[in-house]
Amino acid sequence: MQKENSEELLTPNSSNRYELKESELPAHCPMPGMSQWNSHPKVYLPIKENGGQATCPYCSAQYSLKV
Repeated sequence: MQKENSEELLTPNSSNRYELKESELPAHCPMPGMSQWNSHPKVYLPIKENGGQATCPYCSAQYSLKV
């Protein structure tokens, strides 16, 4: 079994905000590299359609588009 290095993984939750580049769209939560990548179903977030911001309906992580 492979041991994960938890220091390198991001944890999605309501107190975290993530800034994404336009090249990273379409955005979804959880994102690859997050420690809880399978904590809830993948949901695509309409960041561009919501004025550059979106909140995950499952874990309340907040995402915004870098300007």
